[in-house]
Amino acid sequence: MGSDKTEAVLKGTTLEVYLFMLKSCKPVGIREVQRALSLSSPSLAAYHVSKLEEAGLLKRENGDYIVCRVVLDNAVKISHFIVPRYLFYAIFALGALIIEVTLMRPTLITSQYFFATAVTAICSAAFCFETIKSWIKGGK
Repeated sequence: MGSDKTEAVLKGTTLEVYLFMLKSCKPVGIREVQRALSLSSPSLAAYHVSKLEEAGLLKRENGDYIVCRVVLDNAVKISHFIVPRYLFYAIFALGALIIEVTLMRPTLITSQYFFATAVTAICSAAFCFETIKSWIKGGK
């Protein structure tokens, strides 16, 4: 299945089901999905799981389902956590800004220092904004 069709499947509740199964790191049953996401019925959970299975993102293993393909556009999976990729850039930019402002501050502030600090601050703010936006979106 193409990436366009995968993107079409990964929306709303189906995305929530996929992220739950991705975080669980073990085979998950339909009832477990229903309880964890407070879905109204097991058939609703089965519907979303079958959509993911048809898209090639899940496979059935001993009656339960397991993620067989990880699709994270703007995120990285570290153990049970899904971390936005921009977080690493934000940490680097904030670290550079802190070093610039504390350790590399000259006695006389020049226009070059001011410009470099302003650019680093703007980059830090942009990466923090993108990190928060990506985190709210849910790792996809």
